[in-house]
Amino acid sequence: MATHDLIIRGGFVVDGSGAPGRDADIAVDAGHITRVGEVGGRGLEEIDAKGLLVTPGFVDIHTHYDGQATWGRQLDPSSLHGVTTAVMGNCGVGFAPCKVEDHHRLIRLMEGVEDIPFPVLAEGLPWNWESFPDYLDQLSKRSFDIDLAAQLPHAALRVYVMGDRGANREDATEADIAKMRALAKTAVEAGALGFSTSRTLNHRTSDGQPTPTLTASEAELTGIAMGLAEAGKGVLQFVSDFNDPQKEAAMLRRIVEVSGRPLSVSLAQSDVAPEGWRVLLGAIEQAVEAGLPMRAQVGPRPVGVLLGLELTLNPFSGHPVYQAIADQPFEARLSALRDPDFRARLLADEPDADNPFVKSLLRQFGKLFTLGDPPDYEPGAERTVQNIAKARGVTNEAAALDLMLQNDGRGMLYLPFLNYAQGSLDPCLDMLKSGASVPGLSDGGAHVGMICDGSFPTTMLTHWTRDRTRGEKLPLEFVVKRQSYDTAHWVGLNDRGLLAPGYRADLNVIDYDGLTLHAPNIVHDLPAGGRRLMQRASGYRATIVKGQVTYRDGEPTGALPGRLVRGAQAAPLSAVAAE
Repeated sequence: MATHDLIIRGGFVVDGSGAPGRDADIAVDAGHITRVGEVGGRGLEEIDAKGLLVTPGFVDIHTHYDGQATWGRQLDPSSLHGVTTAVMGNCGVGFAPCKVEDHHRLIRLMEGVEDIPFPVLAEGLPWNWESFPDYLDQLSKRSFDIDLAAQLPHAALRVYVMGDRGANREDATEADIAKMRALAKTAVEAGALGFSTSRTLNHRTSDGQPTPTLTASEAELTGIAMGLAEAGKGVLQFVSDFNDPQKEAAMLRRIVEVSGRPLSVSLAQSDVAPEGWRVLLGAIEQAVEAGLPMRAQVGPRPVGVLLGLELTLNPFSGHPVYQAIADQPFEARLSALRDPDFRARLLADEPDADNPFVKSLLRQFGKLFTLGDPPDYEPGAERTVQNIAKARGVTNEAAALDLMLQNDGRGMLYLPFLNYAQGSLDPCLDMLKSGASVPGLSDGGAHVGMICDGSFPTTMLTHWTRDRTRGEKLPLEFVVKRQSYDTAHWVGLNDRGLLAPGYRADLNVIDYDGLTLHAPNIVHDLPAGGRRLMQRASGYRATIVKGQVTYRDGEPTGALPGRLVRGAQAAPLSAVAAE
């Protein structure tokens, strides 16, 4: 007769606490861990984990599944990379609260900021909500392959309260701020995990307008934060250009001092000011030393745009000759690009585009890399298109075109535009090691035709603990803790992220030596026939959510135990007693 629902036998357990790993069994009952150590008896189901790594499920606190969660059940690619809980609604963009007349406005914002096509969202979103509590109620009726938590997005909130004035970035009045404060309090009480906003010019609608929250005043931001303070819970998430990092950091610190709510802000190295990130991180470290709950959200690799003939952009996107075929089906474009006459005309053409990104960044062949399979996210200069062209004795443009035509026209180029200013991930290393940082920024569910970073958790394990050759690596126990216990507890999900009795039975069983991240590829599985980038990994033997195996060897089992998580979650009584 079975004595436990599930037993994971003999794995090397890295439990998320930061303590050294050890060989142990894990017993699971009613969706929770009941024992870690030697487990007798039998399980209704048993997993032989001898020679395998067992970790907590990873908690990704920066995703954009706000649309996908309303039509899909599998929140991939995150769920393919050991993530068992994802937090969406980041960067101030989302779909609630929203009046009927603003549906298209919020779709255009998400399309522009997160590269999710208008037809996909227009067809996929059911819009069976108006208020943020309504939105949560609709999500609560759905089941997923992982747990999901939501944040209140500032852009939606501002437009809901202020209408055109909010969209046009007019200053909020005292009455506007009072309404936003009350709605933020209601949202958190209904189950929002927190509130997010954006202060970066990189975030624009698909028709080029800056995000409604770009110039929101300190009074507006503080007022909303006080709504969370009145509710007594909720975290704050910011992204900013930090043109004046000391001034902006001081404002964020004041918001935390007044509201008492935890705040995280995106941090990355830019090419324009390669050492600027140190100023912001230093300010956050000083705040942490003073006892304030502030963190920098950091990524484990470059934020990089993928370029290719199937993707949103390629190095010829701004060329009139290419634009003449840009809307043709993929195979027709390949045929044209393989035609010697068309190729000659394309390579002789010059870009003519208003978009500065298309005109400038896409021409940086000295910083445009081949991606490879498995992908190399810390590539050396020999992998640049410029150096490959030089070695082949051809132009940069010819080399770029040939590289994209590989693999039946599915070759991808990689343009890192954050965290790689000096051709090294040493800045990422310093950010990850800081006690004032927390891993994030994967953007899972977004940038479907340009960026595919939902695989960050796998990069953390493979590159930083095992494979890195160009500098210092990180201890496995440290990395596991950072993306399970630390991320979970930062956003108030205190019931997960640790393999200990009483905690949620969210786990990964991993072939650590064989864990391999594969190159991204295009799939066509979005509403309206939309395409998106997908990235898989091999080596995840089993992913378990609330005691149910959701993936075996990277393939879904069909189990959908994931649910909407409403707000902060208390630590197990056993954990509280131990403290």
